[in-house]
Parts: sequence; structure tokens; C-alpha cells
Amino acid sequence: MPQSDLREVALLLREHDDVAVATRDLAAGEVLRHDGRELTVAGAVPRGHKIALRDLPEGAPIHKYGQVIGRTTTTVTAGEHVHAHNLGMAAVDHEYEFGTAVTEIPPAAYGRTFQGYRRSGGSVGTRNFVGIVTSVNCSASTARMIADQFRGPIMDVYPNVDGVVALAHDSGCGMVPASEGGQILLRTLRGYASHPNIGGILVLGLGCEMIGVDTLLAGLPDDSDTIVERLTIQETGGVRATVRAGADVVRTLLERLNERRRETFPASKLVVGLNCGGSDGYSGITANPALGHASDLLVAQGATTVLAETPEVFGAEHLLTRRAVSKEVGQRLLDRIAWWHRYVEAGGGTLDNNPSPGNKAGGLTTILEKSLGAVAKGGSAPLTAVYEYAERITDPGFTFMDTPGYDPVSVTGLVAGGATVVVFTTGRGSVLGGKPAPVLKVATNSDVFQRMREDMDLDTGGIVTGALTIDGAGEQIFEAVLAVASGQVTCSEDLDLGRDEFIPWQLGAVT
Repeated sequence: MPQSDLREVALLLREHDDVAVATRDLAAGEVLRHDGRELTVAGAVPRGHKIALRDLPEGAPIHKYGQVIGRTTTTVTAGEHVHAHNLGMAAVDHEYEFGTAVTEIPPAAYGRTFQGYRRSGGSVGTRNFVGIVTSVNCSASTARMIADQFRGPIMDVYPNVDGVVALAHDSGCGMVPASEGGQILLRTLRGYASHPNIGGILVLGLGCEMIGVDTLLAGLPDDSDTIVERLTIQETGGVRATVRAGADVVRTLLERLNERRRETFPASKLVVGLNCGGSDGYSGITANPALGHASDLLVAQGATTVLAETPEVFGAEHLLTRRAVSKEVGQRLLDRIAWWHRYVEAGGGTLDNNPSPGNKAGGLTTILEKSLGAVAKGGSAPLTAVYEYAERITDPGFTFMDTPGYDPVSVTGLVAGGATVVVFTTGRGSVLGGKPAPVLKVATNSDVFQRMREDMDLDTGGIVTGALTIDGAGEQIFEAVLAVASGQVTCSEDLDLGRDEFIPWQLGAVT
């Protein structure tokens, strides 16, 4: 069988790593040249999966990205496929440092701009929506009935409005407002109600719920210029009467919002959520570090970027605490991870329940490996703030929000906090949308980009072949963010996705 140089068929990410990542399917018996010796592939290694570069005894730490991603559960021979059958979780016992690896991002030489919608309080929207915010699940169907009347050609009359979105959820009645779950739900609803991408809202309730319309409205920011209307189904006369009344209200809101126009603003006004889903073995090699470079470019413009998904930074949090601008910021991240340990233990699980079956099919084995690739989305800028779920984002620079790893719940939290654009990387393929914030989807490999061409906006697979550099791909993402912020329609928007991905994080008892 002909020989190949390892570098032609696999990626060695750090000089002393124990594994390399296959860039094509490797067949048993193939002979690879590496470090002056021959390496025989012991069994089939799928593209995106790991191959051992040396013999390793049982219990040996396995290094990838120069970090430990787990320990061998049996003896591993050089050339063997390294995955769930012979690699397990390693104990996480980091010595945390705070602010020891802070790399300042110098301001950009010249300021970039985008075309957005002016909002009070200094925020700027990238879209102009009417939102129907439901206080309780009992009003969800009615909200959707109202919104469905404003789809299709009828919206051609309002060219400066991006649509009407029903923000319907599954809670609100038996949730005690002062409870942890009640506070999260209220933060989320209020965050959407005052979001820069929503110019007018109809707050719709049933009329007898624990978290009612008045409770929701009482917490809106004082500096909000959102046009607010309210209805309750019981007061209005039932579902049909409320749909008629709600449609009249929405028409009035559309007429007023249609008078608004985009203006030129500095890129510093952007708040960009960084998220991923359906990750594969290439995620931490292509799209995530490319998005990290784009994040640094945005930070250099004075913008805000927000990493999330706390269970998917577990095991790599020590890399973030080293970038924290203060011990308080770094400790806040560790406090959220400690909360997650207690939370999953109470449910009978561990944080290593992640990765998902799809992640594993794509080549990821342990949460340590997945997290090391996930944090790459945050680039190299200092960590300036850590937020709780749906907390209002106020600090510029690179920040973090505590969210679950479940994609729609995580993105809902980011948008509630104020993200006006979301960039979402995927290796297995994602169909996520995020109204009212546009979601820009970035494929980690060219196969999924071509297979799901109508769902993907950008392809970073060329990083593996050498046709594209990480910096080059990051610059493409940066330019795409500015274009989308100025009104360019993403694939998910073109498909009208995002109506059903509004999923607030549900915590606590419901009575």
C-alpha cells in the first residue's frame, strides 16, 4: 500500500499532542510517515476522528490542542482509532489563575459601520420587528393566530418592518415570580420586550396567571422607546375577540414602525452572540477559531461579543479565567460552573453527559475535547464580564453568558440579553433561527455546507485543505456580520425560521 505523509491526511494541532485529526477517511493498513517513522493505520478512522500517534498505556492522559481531553481506558497502539471505545473522561482538577493571560486587543486602525435602527438609551437594532409577547402559555395560541395574519404579501405594505413574531412559551401560570425560575422567565420576556430589534410590542395574557401582563411590564427599562400595547383574553372577550382586537393593534404598530429608517452607526454598537451546535471533529479547528478571530475584530471595533453554553466550556474554563480582567469576573464564571455541578447532580447526571450522539459521530469523544474547541469561538480578547441567563448585556468587549448547551434555549438567553446578531457554527448541520435577531450559520466542513447549502451562510472547510486560513475565514465572518446587521437576509431568515426557537430556560417548581 502506498505511503502518505501524515500532514497530507491528518492535522496535528500541537507539536506534542498524542493524537491527530483525520482530514479524510483512513483505511486499515494505510502507512503514514510521521516524525521519521512509519505509522500503520490499525483500523478504519473516519474523517474528523482521532488517530493515535504513539503507543499509550491504559490510564494515560491524551493530549489534543496541547491540553488533556481524557484518559485511555485500555492500551492504545500507535495508528489506532481513538474514540469512545478506548478514551474516557479525565478528572478535572485545574489550578485556576486570574488575569495571567490577558491579551489586549488594540483598537482598529479605522472604524467600520453598519446600517441599523436608532433606539433610545444608545442601543441600535439590526432589525425592526413587531413582537407579540405572551405572559403565559395560555395566550400562546392566540398570539400565533394574530401573528399568522401578518405573513406573506400583506407585509409588502410595510417594507421597513421585518415582520411580526409571536413570542410564545410554555410557562408563566404556576411559576412564582420571586422564584429562580420566575426571575429567569421575567428577565427573558422583558429582554425581548425591550430588545433593540423590536420596535413595538403587544403584551398578551390570559388574565389570571401568576406572572401577568402588569408584572411583566413593570420591569421594562426606563429608557426604552418601544411602543407598548396590552391585551388580556379574559377582559377582551375570549380568543376570537382577542384575535380581532390584537390584529387591529398590530396594524397600528406596523404603520408606526414602517416610518423608521436605517441610519449609519459605528460597529461598536453591535452585540454579537457566539454559539454552536451539532459540533464535529472540525469545529475546534475551523469554524470556531475563525469565529474567534471575527470576535477579536469586532472587539477591536469596540463592539460586544458574548460566548455562552456553560456546560460546553466545562473543562476549558481555566483558559477563560486566565483572560479575565479581574478576579471577580473570573470567579463569577467559576461560580456558575459550580452551580451547574450541583444542578446536574440533583438530576442524577454529570457534566460529561455531553457530548451528544451526533457530536460523537462527528469525532468528539469527551466534554473536555468539545469544550476546548468551543471556547475557541471567544478568540483571544480579555474576558470583561460574566452574565446570568438573559441578564442585560452592558459591557463592551468579549463577555460570557451562563446558558444551557441546548441551542434554542441558549440563543434565547443571548437574544434576551441584547444580542442583535447571532453567529452559529455547526459541523453536523443546524436549522436554527432566532427572531428577532438574525442567525448567521457557519459550516465547519465543506461537505455539510454543500449538502445543506440552503441552510448554511458560510463555509470554513477550506481551512482543513489549506485553501483558507483561520484569519481569512474570520475576516469573512466579520464582513458577513456587518452585512447582516445592515439588513442582508440570512438563510434562516429566508426560510422564516425562528418562530418556534423562542424557548426560555425553565427552572424551579411549578405549582
